[in-house]
Amino acid sequence: MTIDLHQRHYLRELDFTAAEIHHLLNLTAELKAAKKAGTETPRLAGRHLALIFEKTSTRTRCAFETAAADQGATTSYLGPDSSHLGHRESVADTARVLGRMYDGIEYRGFAQETVAELARHAGVPVYNGLTDACHPTQSLCDVFTMHEHSGRPLEEVSFCYLGDARNNTANSLITMGSLLGMDVRVAAPRALWPSPERVAECLLLGQQSGARFTLTEDVQEAVAGADYLYTDVWVSMGEPADSWRDRIAQLLAYQVNGKAMLATGNPDTAFLHCLPALHNRATQLGEDLFRQYGLDGLEVTDKVFESPASLVFDQAENRLHTIKAVLVATLGV
Repeated sequence: MTIDLHQRHYLRELDFTAAEIHHLLNLTAELKAAKKAGTETPRLAGRHLALIFEKTSTRTRCAFETAAADQGATTSYLGPDSSHLGHRESVADTARVLGRMYDGIEYRGFAQETVAELARHAGVPVYNGLTDACHPTQSLCDVFTMHEHSGRPLEEVSFCYLGDARNNTANSLITMGSLLGMDVRVAAPRALWPSPERVAECLLLGQQSGARFTLTEDVQEAVAGADYLYTDVWVSMGEPADSWRDRIAQLLAYQVNGKAMLATGNPDTAFLHCLPALHNRATQLGEDLFRQYGLDGLEVTDKVFESPASLVFDQAENRLHTIKAVLVATLGV
């Protein structure tokens, strides 16, 4: 079957079919191997990308800029204070301006409706670099990393997400896993479960793909036999600082630590995290939280984070390769 993603948007996982996602994963492997071998062929020469960031970023910005440069494209960074988007100019008007100057637009910000509005009016492919609802370039990277390290078809791979399961990373991860027929588990306090609408979507996808979906408050049940344990920060960007006390009380039992890793019963269980992670006191926030709550690490302990089981830096690198695949598939010649 021929897969053609030319001029397509990538706003959420379900913008692509399972077959199209697998095409992107295969393309990612090809592009990564070519970069490592020094044989990469630029397919985006003469292309120009606008990168809109209403939220700050390390991995997403660097991945888009490096992916574009590797493939011969240029980028223009529009930071939180460097455009009129939504303030003095409507999203629709900004989209129509940028669409006449650029071949593609990346957006990282708040409302999913904003990236959808850009896509409706730009006339060029638009990519979601993160919104409050989902993080589709991250979930693409996550499943690529799982396949790369397991060497098995994704339908044979299981992962468990632990922690705040309502956030954008969790939403995207469970949707992607359900779309691709994976064994998807979520361990979280009931108050922090994904929305009923998200759960219903995952269950429906599972009926079509064969995915297994487990949602529970019981860590032992959720992690048993899992190939990967995945977590994210407990308080997301934009949430008030005073959320920490309640969130720690809710989620400390869901910390990825040595006990959780052992509870899988699988000696090959690996650890994933989209980063940044609060795993020690090496940041100002980490030190402040230690002084307040006496915890050296929050969602993951430093021992797990720095262990051979941790794939977090392979995972971070793969943001580059998967984003490059999306750009080449949608803009390449």
